[in-house]
Amino acid sequence: MSARILVVDDEAAIRRLARAALERAGMAVREAENAREALLFANAERPDLVLLDLGLPDRGGLELVPLLKAKGLAVIIVSARDATAEKVAALDLGADDYVTKPFDSEELLARIRAALRHRLGAPAAPA
Repeated sequence: MSARILVVDDEAAIRRLARAALERAGMAVREAENAREALLFANAERPDLVLLDLGLPDRGGLELVPLLKAKGLAVIIVSARDATAEKVAALDLGADDYVTKPFDSEELLARIRAALRHRLGAPAAPA
């Protein structure tokens, strides 16, 4: 079974880029362009992991982190905000990782795999 990923970003170009990389890696992708859609999809479809932008039009991404974590979802922040305080706040709220834009697709995929391993308690793949 492939991992189910919810990509939450108000920029269509970022969603398309993430979708292309994730689908090439065999993952199933659903997209949301705002917090309302993200919470609806998270409740209805129970993705394995959420890629979450902080700058959403209807609600701050940081507000969503504890709500998504309470549902048992892995959350990786993908944001242009690169201040240490933003990263620390997101991680302290429960985010599993933080990736700054622009991101390298291969690094993002590796971070997703790591977060999924931690979430599922699976052993690391042999080197």
